Amino acid sequence: MILQALYEYYERLRNTPESGIALPGFGPQSISFALVIDKEGTLVDIQDIRDTSGKKPRPVPIMVPEAVIRASGVASNFMWDNTGYVLGLDEKGKPERSIKTFEEFRRHQHEVGEKLKDAGMIAVLRFLDTWNPTKRPKDFPWDEMVGQNLVFRLDREHRFVHQREAVVSAWNEHKSLSADGAQGVCLVTGERAPIAVLHPKIKGIKDAQTMGASLVSFNLDAFRSYGKEQNLNAPVSQRAAFAYTTALNYLLRFDSHQKVQIGDATTVFWTERSSPIEDFMGNILDPRRDAAVDAADAKKINDYLSSVRQGTKPAMVPDDSMRFYILGLAPNASRVAVRFWYVDTVAALNRHIGSHFADIEIIREFDNQPIFPGIWQLLIETALLGKSENINPTLAGAMMRSVMEGIPYPTSLLAEVIERIRADHDITYCRAALIKGVLTRNYRNKEVTMALNENSTSIAYRLGRLFAVLEKAQEEAIPGANATIKDRFFGAASATPSVVFPQLIRLSQHHLAKLDTGPKIHKEQLIQSILEGIDPAKGFPAHLNLEDQGMFALGYYHQRKAFFTKKETKDTVA
Repeated sequence: MILQALYEYYERLRNTPESGIALPGFGPQSISFALVIDKEGTLVDIQDIRDTSGKKPRPVPIMVPEAVIRASGVASNFMWDNTGYVLGLDEKGKPERSIKTFEEFRRHQHEVGEKLKDAGMIAVLRFLDTWNPTKRPKDFPWDEMVGQNLVFRLDREHRFVHQREAVVSAWNEHKSLSADGAQGVCLVTGERAPIAVLHPKIKGIKDAQTMGASLVSFNLDAFRSYGKEQNLNAPVSQRAAFAYTTALNYLLRFDSHQKVQIGDATTVFWTERSSPIEDFMGNILDPRRDAAVDAADAKKINDYLSSVRQGTKPAMVPDDSMRFYILGLAPNASRVAVRFWYVDTVAALNRHIGSHFADIEIIREFDNQPIFPGIWQLLIETALLGKSENINPTLAGAMMRSVMEGIPYPTSLLAEVIERIRADHDITYCRAALIKGVLTRNYRNKEVTMALNENSTSIAYRLGRLFAVLEKAQEEAIPGANATIKDRFFGAASATPSVVFPQLIRLSQHHLAKLDTGPKIHKEQLIQSILEGIDPAKGFPAHLNLEDQGMFALGYYHQRKAFFTKKETKDTVA
């Protein structure tokens, strides 16, 4: 299903010239330098074509003849490769191997282009026939070039040699003649065609091997079935293998707008047909990308999210009948693991995203906080030290499925948020939003509200409010205290109230006595109103379960925000 969807996406891009997708037989590679030669094959210059806009020069992606798959041994690319192949220079300190790689490169270029009458091809062959790695000119930055990928350019021409029409035709002819692999029925197209024994590498996945990893791979005898070796166990035609890997590498490219990082999963997404949602879904999943979004696009995204949260059809996505795909990939040695895979219509996606943001909607601490926090912003609140690498990968995948499929949030989500609150002594906006979401969706708690609910009958919610009032009294009585009751007692108060609250209330009498008459009376009245909802005969609960601990945290968060809001309103009126 995944390969089929990627294959169809490639065909869509291939029929869209402005996409710049590689045609069969070609693919993007990171290139650093161009060897400029004259028609006689003499090296006249070495052009540094790297991107120097950043702090460090970076290779640029260029469409070149498809890369050879080097499972082992020596194998050359056509009209481009690293310096070990093109010039016989590498950083491995193995001169004998460098000679072999250079000779293989020269042999392969002659094999493909020997009969061509093209001036560029002739010049490259003349260069290779006369080049001696041990007698190279001293005027060029060889040390800086070693290990980098190179291409050829004919002097006084803008295009590269591999882009010349005759060279392109020769390469395509060579590819078609060499497609003599085992025949079989392709699992993707259903057609009988040469089967790809090895599939092109997937690049651009965080923490995967830089040389690329495989989505489909059988490299051990234990994986064989009926005597079939390698990828013949899952027959995919050479054309389909090229198409799906090219489409996936296109989605994973450096400047892709259809890629985000969710936990350890590099996540890509696309639609069945061209749609605006492809362009801004990344900003929905991870609003940190907003820095690259102009005001007009930011408004479109906000309008879209406001519409789906209200359950209305967004005007900017008129065609919602098409399918939408989300694929999460994680590194696994030399392979790529599928962390999650989601397919549904855009209409269903709109409903599920809208439901998610409605469930987590809660009053913000500060106006500059995101109205629609992304999945990454939520998950980072569950991670130790607030670091991305500490996000539980299983939780991240389950969270993505919950949002995209409209199913209950992961069962461990509430526990992980409560644990982080206890460890950090901090109930942030996103943590409160997560708690509200879980209580609303998983527990169907009807007492959960966006802002302070003074009429709530939940004992746990009232105790959270009470804790916030007692903390506020301490803050005003002892300004600048090194530690508040939250730092010392929050965890115990939210789990075993009967043990902690009698002590806190006695302590609060000392704090209230230090306040001026007005603030003192206000807080005493507030404490009394909160305690009126707690049966004195039963006293404080001995234990709060996980759901009630969530309600406790929400009560605390809402009451703290109410203090801030009232103060802000009072200052504004004054």
